Amino acid sequence: MKCTVLDQRLSFCSKLCFAIGGAPNQVAGSATAFFLQIYLLDVAQINPFQASMVLFIGKAWGAMTDPVVGFFITKSKWTRIGRLMPWMVGCTPFVVVSYFYLWFVPPFTNGRFIWYLGFYCLYQTLITCFHVPYSALTMFLSADQKERDSATAYRMTLEVLGTLVGAAIQGQIVASAHTLKHCPHHNMSTVKFPPYVSHSCYCIFFHHRMHGALWAWFRVEDRNQRNCLLTLSDLIPFFPCTDPYISKTEKQIPFHKGFILVMRHSPYLSLTAAFLFISVAIQLVQSNFVLFCTYAVDLRDHFQNIVLTILVSAVVSIPLWQWFLERFGKKTAAFCGITWIMPFTVMLVFIPNLVVAYVVAVSSGLSVAASLLLPWSMLPDVVDDFRLANPHCKGFEAIFYSFYVFFTKFAAGISLGVSTLCLEFAGYDTGACRQPAQVAYTLKLLIGAAPVAFIVTGLLILLFYPISEDVRLRNKLCLEELRYVTHKSLLSECILH
Repeated sequence: MKCTVLDQRLSFCSKLCFAIGGAPNQVAGSATAFFLQIYLLDVAQINPFQASMVLFIGKAWGAMTDPVVGFFITKSKWTRIGRLMPWMVGCTPFVVVSYFYLWFVPPFTNGRFIWYLGFYCLYQTLITCFHVPYSALTMFLSADQKERDSATAYRMTLEVLGTLVGAAIQGQIVASAHTLKHCPHHNMSTVKFPPYVSHSCYCIFFHHRMHGALWAWFRVEDRNQRNCLLTLSDLIPFFPCTDPYISKTEKQIPFHKGFILVMRHSPYLSLTAAFLFISVAIQLVQSNFVLFCTYAVDLRDHFQNIVLTILVSAVVSIPLWQWFLERFGKKTAAFCGITWIMPFTVMLVFIPNLVVAYVVAVSSGLSVAASLLLPWSMLPDVVDDFRLANPHCKGFEAIFYSFYVFFTKFAAGISLGVSTLCLEFAGYDTGACRQPAQVAYTLKLLIGAAPVAFIVTGLLILLFYPISEDVRLRNKLCLEELRYVTHKSLLSECILH
């Protein structure tokens, strides 16, 4: 019997390899977050009601798959590469295929709604099979809270870099297809987009990326080398996924009992509810920003560069927030970081010029970084607090992470569906270069007033989050004692075997 106690410091290589695993997911996620809505409306040319249904049902379906995947993960058997890695490795090739067809315009027109709804739901299901075990892997990296926080900071930095890459590539494609060719400045009348041009611009990058990956895969004869070429996600190292707090002889609690215990844990409920509203606000800004720049203000030639500025600012500021949370605490960092975005988004609505747009982009990047880093840094503290309250529970990590993603995805799906439906009621003209004034007004509300309202609500809920720095340090000391006792028990089991 092999005994492993995860109290060691993580090396730079281990943190980097763990962080790389989240980058491909964010490359795809940023493209869908920023550009899927305008793609469905102006390239696939389905009406706003159908687009809202695709976005809402797809997000809601993805939300529902999170607890289902979490359930099956808790029931999975341990393998020589752990319980989580088979899920991540197995689903990756299918994620690539479903993502490719999500950005493919089929030759028929009547069934496009079903096409995009089907592939978006399939993509959400498969990406959940990767993301839930990957995020839960954080709890198995180390028993040291500081090491987990550091690994999370590495992960967020690489994920924002992935977001930057996805937005950069997709943004340039959208800009070249949507603005320069189809909406010339000398003719701003209602012009319909030729779907074949936009289709080729949107899909050519993904076609060549898929073709190159498959070519490299078939050129390599060794099966292990092939698996490494499928995706960067396979660079995640095989961490020893054992629970350092529970003796091997103790049985795993049933899923329904673990779910009830988790849902009764007040720190988890307050953290999830707070970042649910905050993530909805960020999602509203992300999904409507390109439409806002295109139709509400005269920034259609600059939106791709503004998006890149936001993401570069987010990448640069993640180490700043990591230092800030270590110096002043995570709850304080959350309040300072999230609040920062509110005055600047309102400023862009009322002063829509290019200089203000770039100032807002830099400032918004700071808040985007905080909204990405803080929940994933605070969630392990909640899990530790739960461990102390329920010391005999085992195998519940996937429940925490899957239901956190479930609630945030479901709320984001509702907000996306409602926001796109608002454009339908405002009279959005699919494929037109100029929209009615009511559409511009609706986009200003979706970028300014609505996110501010959601952020204020989330921060008010966060006031009730009970894990302060004092509580976190106390939990850390108690867990060290618990781990010491468990380590002695594991040593006894090793001797007996």
